[in-house]
Amino acid sequence: MRVAVFGAGAIGAYVGASLDRAGADVHLIARGPHLKAIKENGVRVESPRGDFTATPLATDDPAEVGPVDHIFIGVKANQYASTGPLLAPMIKDNTSLIAAQNGIPWWYFHKLPGPHEGNRIESVDPGGAVSAVMPPERAIGCVVYAATEIAAPGVIQHLEGTRLSIGEPDGSLSARCQEFSEYMVAGGLKCPVEPDLRHDIWVKLMGNISFNPISALSRATMAGICRHRDSRQLVVRMMEETLAVARALGVEPNVSIERRLAGAERTGEHKTSTLADLEKGRPMELDALLAAVIEIADMAGVDVPTLRVVHALSDLLNENVQPAPQLAA
Repeated sequence: MRVAVFGAGAIGAYVGASLDRAGADVHLIARGPHLKAIKENGVRVESPRGDFTATPLATDDPAEVGPVDHIFIGVKANQYASTGPLLAPMIKDNTSLIAAQNGIPWWYFHKLPGPHEGNRIESVDPGGAVSAVMPPERAIGCVVYAATEIAAPGVIQHLEGTRLSIGEPDGSLSARCQEFSEYMVAGGLKCPVEPDLRHDIWVKLMGNISFNPISALSRATMAGICRHRDSRQLVVRMMEETLAVARALGVEPNVSIERRLAGAERTGEHKTSTLADLEKGRPMELDALLAAVIEIADMAGVDVPTLRVVHALSDLLNENVQPAPQLAA
């Protein structure tokens, strides 16, 4: 199996290292000091489950990689539309695109029976720009339940979780999903092939849609948001509205709001990825988390007033994100 990891950051490099350990032909697409360190020393994974080093090939030029069987996409969803020229050299007739993103994916209504089948979600696929470079028929969905961070260039700190659930938009247990899953498991990860990945999407989204923007607006950690009475109640209202949208689409997440809150509290003083992006002066990934759910709510006729208010505030904040100051050498 030949795999390219496009965006070999914290999750991408962790997945790439694991697949390399399983014997896959892995190529990491990275840049800067991180790329330099990987070329010189490989990817060092430090984990409570045991440290290891993998030595996949690494480059900043996808043309050096050539066609692959699978492209694991580790960049943020707000970068998808601009990836066309970079992905093109690695795509052949049957190449799959495995997008490890938070929130609602661009392919959500692809081959989903019902009144919205084939609908395009403007928030995550503006003008069809994402579908043009990442056709939904190539998509394999991926929901990440692992937490990692780049401790130093070329060094990945695995914090918790090893599950990355994958699935076809049409719910089939395809050969391409089975192949990818087998290599992931051989590399030490959990990778179930789910017949209904959309259920997993909504379960994870319950946390992302609430904690991520609130953390950016308040600069608070997950545990801090839970401890504050009013912000905790705000999370509850946002989760309730999100569940109402999911149910309108026929999805019934099998996790309670209290359980999601308890899980968030257990993470402790953890900063969400959205807050981390804000602090680094990067655009926040809000469209897939908030705007898409509001757009779907409008399609389904569901009232989501709290989501609208939080989206308006966080979107305004996003428009005014300033790049982090660069320290002098």
